[in-house]
Amino acid sequence: MLLSRSCATILLVALPLIAQADQTTEARALASQMIQQLGAALKKELAANGPDGAVSVCRDIAPAIAGELSRKSGGRVARVSFKTRNPLLGDPDVWEQQVLAEFDRRAAAGEKVESLEYSETVDEPRGRYFRYMKALPVQPLCLSCHGTAENIPDQVKAKLAIDYPHDHATGYAPGQVRGAVTIKQPVGTVQ
Repeated sequence: MLLSRSCATILLVALPLIAQADQTTEARALASQMIQQLGAALKKELAANGPDGAVSVCRDIAPAIAGELSRKSGGRVARVSFKTRNPLLGDPDVWEQQVLAEFDRRAAAGEKVESLEYSETVDEPRGRYFRYMKALPVQPLCLSCHGTAENIPDQVKAKLAIDYPHDHATGYAPGQVRGAVTIKQPVGTVQ
């Protein structure tokens, strides 16, 4: 049976939207895994070795978690921020910068940082990608490493100076956008 022209048009419009909804659901689950695993590792290390010991979680364990999730998903899972702590892991690209700026604007307008997310499919010179970001809020747990100079204990400042000599990831207050989990999945090539 042949589809009518209007039904075919509806399908051509609806199918990409359905595919993007599925990709968003998968990306949301990946971001949630990243956040949950990192949070659990941070809490464990804080309890065992205090805030200066927890620096190693973000330095060593977070990139390992992101790497494992990237391998499993076939895309790129990472954390990005305007205030980069580890430039070796990269700064946000232009798309990520735009989304981070929008998260900051939405948070300033009163939206809860925990609910901020954004996704779209974009064409780039190397192909078509599904892009997703989930904001990371500054929580009280974060302030011993990312807060103001008054909030950061001296032993943490010393550890940060050694591990991150070019650190810019301080000066935050609870409820601000610290950064985001970013996911980039290939979905095909540009025609």
